[in-house]
Amino acid sequence: MAPSRAALPEVTLAVLAASSQAEAGHEKTSTGFWPLVIGSIGVVYGDIGTSPLYALREALMHAAGDGLSESEIIGVVSLLLWTLTLIVTLKYVVLILRADNNGEGGTLSLLALAQKALGRRTFLLVIGVVGASLFYGDAVITPAISVLSAVEGLKLVTPGLDAWVLPITTVILVSLFLVQSRGTGHIARFFGPITLVWFLVMAVLGISHIGDRPDILYAFNPWSAIGFIYRHGFIALIILGSVFLAVTGAEALYADMGHFGRLPIRFAWSLVVFPALALNYLGQGAFLLSRPSALENPFFLMAPTWALLPLVILATVATIIASQAVITGAFSVTQQAIQLGLIPRLEIRHTSEEQFGQIFIPRANLMLFVGVMVLVWTFESSGRLANAYGIAVTGDMVVTSTLAFLVFWRVWKWPVALVAAIITPLIALELVFLASNLLKVLDGGFVPLGIAALLSLLMWTWIQGTAIVYGKSKRESIELDALAAMLCKSKPLRAKGTAVFLTSDATIAPSSLLHNLKHNGVLHEQNVILTISVADVPRVPDDDRIMIEQLPDSFVRVLLTFGYMEEPNVPKALALAKKKGLKFEIMSTSFFLSRRSFRASKHAGMPLWQDYLYIGMAKSAADASNFYSLPTNRVVELGQQFTV
Repeated sequence: MAPSRAALPEVTLAVLAASSQAEAGHEKTSTGFWPLVIGSIGVVYGDIGTSPLYALREALMHAAGDGLSESEIIGVVSLLLWTLTLIVTLKYVVLILRADNNGEGGTLSLLALAQKALGRRTFLLVIGVVGASLFYGDAVITPAISVLSAVEGLKLVTPGLDAWVLPITTVILVSLFLVQSRGTGHIARFFGPITLVWFLVMAVLGISHIGDRPDILYAFNPWSAIGFIYRHGFIALIILGSVFLAVTGAEALYADMGHFGRLPIRFAWSLVVFPALALNYLGQGAFLLSRPSALENPFFLMAPTWALLPLVILATVATIIASQAVITGAFSVTQQAIQLGLIPRLEIRHTSEEQFGQIFIPRANLMLFVGVMVLVWTFESSGRLANAYGIAVTGDMVVTSTLAFLVFWRVWKWPVALVAAIITPLIALELVFLASNLLKVLDGGFVPLGIAALLSLLMWTWIQGTAIVYGKSKRESIELDALAAMLCKSKPLRAKGTAVFLTSDATIAPSSLLHNLKHNGVLHEQNVILTISVADVPRVPDDDRIMIEQLPDSFVRVLLTFGYMEEPNVPKALALAKKKGLKFEIMSTSFFLSRRSFRASKHAGMPLWQDYLYIGMAKSAADASNFYSLPTNRVVELGQQFTV
């Protein structure tokens, strides 16, 4: 049974660096404020924290031409600083973090707030599909470019290691994807301290070189950035695509608010992350002003010779942490996409008994691994791969800003003129960055766009096919109330115990119930018609999870509601229903499921090729009993065939 609601899965990184925090996103007091600050440094800022490895280098490579002038170096550093200030500090830290949904953040939470005011509109569904698809494009590229850029530092230690960059990167990434099945809870506690050391080292590197050319401080003047754009015209638009690499990962600020809280994330950015990034970019700029020949890899060349190898090792660990956060986020997004009916059910393994969100999805892990390996061996360097980076992230940011406009205006009731004055310039800036990244389509930008297009097609096909199947099953169905009244008169044979029939529409008789009556001619002593819905909130309190309605004869209609970040554990929820009067004992209960098979038809529904695509996706779906945590020895499946 697929939930009938469809919305945008939030981009959430489910690694919890603070392992003792409460499951509820807003309950942070038991962990402590400063541990949450350090934890957020490791998880929230892992991606954006590795950007200095390549962002300034790639931007200046495009600006170099016949050689770099001092004004060009200062101008690009100024663009980096003001991009961090406007997009990360102003948009996310100051504005977007205010928009929480019961303590949770992320695009899905923002969308849920917008839906409360606008209802479930088609354009919101389109935004959901596109946003989720773009995230996967980013999730494939991030591990590849991050680890490659770090390992490339080995070439500076010993030039002879150049040929070993790809093999070493491959070994690291293979190991990273292999350990996913073991869960990340044990290593997540080290993410924060290690990444904190990484930011401090970056700050020290930057400070040690700002004195080489103090005039780099002119980069704080926004006119340095504006003047650079004015002088370079169209070339500046190309360069902005590389400047944007400095803010990739900014979406995690909002997405992980439920894990760490608004205040710890703001403190981490203001006290550690932004100062370290700014100092490092200033230091790289000053270093290049004094040594333009260091453009090949200014980040690593800033380090003294004796510190180069330790810095490469630390950078590699930092990029692994950044990659781990993105991979785990992909698992979380996949789980929520399943919950919300955007994709078929997949096998989900829970890797921790203590921490919410510690999950492993084998198929998603395999697809990510294959995608990352293809990118690494196709592009072969972080410089080439940088051309493919940024498009997916900018798309996500435009989606977030658009939804923020709706929330500020329709939910918070801010004057539309005020909202337009705040959000419109941000959207305009992000559209400029999006346009600059789109210029790199032929040089690698087609990768995230291709991934997003393919996933959008798959999601839309699944949504359409599910709607067709649901419509046909409803037309061929019998009203549950009418069936109950009929059975009161016919008095069928009774089997002991309870039968639970899962259905997406509680007003009609489930097909598994009708097939059981047709083939076995019996009813159980108690028959539960169970519907599962996904709410627009992250988690639903136990008191609000269950609704019970007694029907004629032995029928009971039960509605279970789960938040979009929760695992739909049906037996556990039904055990809670005993407090509301439902007779439930797991050892005397049978769960009846419909096993649907599909046939393609060119005369109805979707185009024939899309029918086959939907049928293939349906066959790949994981077993419903595992998805809903049903005991396999208590499940009965009955077949049903549909033409789509």
